[in-house]
Formats: sequence, structure tokens, C-alpha cells
Amino acid sequence: MLTPWLELEGAEKQVRTWSEITGLDLVRLGTTAEADEIVDTAITQPLVVALAVLAFGELRKRVELPSAVIVGGHSVGELAAAAVAGVISADDAVALAAVRGAAMAEACALEPTGMAAVLGGDEPEVLARLEELGLVPANRNGAGQIVAAGPHAALDALVENPPGPAKIRKLAVAGAFHTKYMAPAEDAVRTRAAEVTTHDPLLPLVSNKDGQVVAEGTEVLRRLVSQVTSPVRWDLCQATLVEKGITGSVELPPAGVLTGLAKRAMKGTATLALKTPDQLEKVAELFDTVGATK
Repeated sequence: MLTPWLELEGAEKQVRTWSEITGLDLVRLGTTAEADEIVDTAITQPLVVALAVLAFGELRKRVELPSAVIVGGHSVGELAAAAVAGVISADDAVALAAVRGAAMAEACALEPTGMAAVLGGDEPEVLARLEELGLVPANRNGAGQIVAAGPHAALDALVENPPGPAKIRKLAVAGAFHTKYMAPAEDAVRTRAAEVTTHDPLLPLVSNKDGQVVAEGTEVLRRLVSQVTSPVRWDLCQATLVEKGITGSVELPPAGVLTGLAKRAMKGTATLALKTPDQLEKVAELFDTVGATK
């Protein structure tokens, strides 16, 4: 996924700098590594944050942003969003992602847990069933999608007896992210975050915690730390975007999932999943057509 972006002037040098910061060969991992290597959350997290902020840097060079833009990121993507909004540097975003990913991988090894997507069904009924099983709605993504997290036995019980018509799909993840099981990882991220300098956002930034726009850089960083063990309320983030009158959405690479959610939960919004540099012209066209807000 990094290959076409590394062809841009200065891109490979930048990624090699981030490789030194993280102790990971992000150039190799983003170009020639096998899939079974990069699905390790210790690799995935810094890699996707590096790609997102790299792509945004190129976007800013080529495309003039509309006067009104709102930024958001899902889970680890919120680190990239914080960098995009000017709260933290790109270097710190990638470094925090590396610490976060490695610490979460270690936390996953302490106790066998996992996650499962709950698709459809009545939301109150779904939430009641999760509570009954001792599972956490770790991601509430909107558009009828909730991701449950917790012990494997409880997830198996959910699969065997789903709430109403909901469909359950177990996810190939290392553990129960955004739950109490990630407490050691939150501690590790907090320690690294203490070294980070923050600035108040230059662009409005919606928070995974409650979907609200956060105006203070220190509060953004505090939420980035606590997010490791807290549910992601992407449903509320999307609700805020709708409330603010958003008419166009661009998802930074690696893109696709959030664009799919936006199409279902933010109907009428023009969307673009940016994957390669040759699509940057389409971003400009989208901004010209609909802008960021009404």
C-alpha cells in the first residue's frame, strides 16, 4: 500500500525517518512484506498512521482545503487525525502508534480475548445481549454495526445465540481492543504521551469518545490515551458530521472501511476513498463540487 506513495518526492526519506523512530522497517513493511506479517497489530498501527499522514502531507501540497473542514479518525486513525488537525506532529503520531501497537499486542497475550462484528438487529436488544454475556460494545460504528469484544467463550456464546436477526462475524484480531483488557497498553501510551508537545487544533477534530469537537490540544491527547481502553463511538462522530452539514467525505489511505460506513450512515454525502496519489485530482474535484460543508 505504500509503494505508489514512496514514488513522490521526499516520501521515502520521510518514511525512513519514521522507521528509525519506531524501530520498524516501514518501507519494507509497506511494500514487500507478506500479509501475515503486517496483520500483527504492532506493525499495522504505525504503518497505517504513517501512510495516512504521508498522504495528507501530499494532499496539502496539491489541493487547497475548503474553508470549513472537520477531521476525524477511527481507533488508531485518531492519531493520524490529531496530526492532520495540527494537535501533534506527524513524528509523534507515528511514534505513539508504534508504542500503542506493540503494547496492545503484549496485552493481547496476557489473556485470550477477541472481537466479533454484530451486523443488524435491534440496537437496544444487541446491547442488552452483550451486557448479558459480559461483552463490551467496543466499536459502535453506526449503520447497524457494533463490534463486540471480550473473552472467546462469551463471543462463542454470542455466535451460537445472536440477538434477534443480527448476524455475527468473528474478527481475525489479536484481542479485545478498546476494553479493560488493554489497560497495560494504555499505561504504555500514557508514558510516551507525556513526552509529546500539543497544540490546539487548527482544524475541528471530532473525538471517538463522544463524537464532540474538542478544542484543546491537551484534552485531545488525554482522550487519545484513554481511547485504548474505551469504546470507539464512530456512530456519534458521524452524527456530528451530519449535524454540521458535511456534504463531502475523503478517507485517507489505507481507505475503504470508513467510506463504506459513511455511505450507509451519512446518506447523500459524496465520498472518496483515497488509496493512491493519482486519485488526488479526484479529491480536488470533490472539494470543488461540494466543499466540506454547506
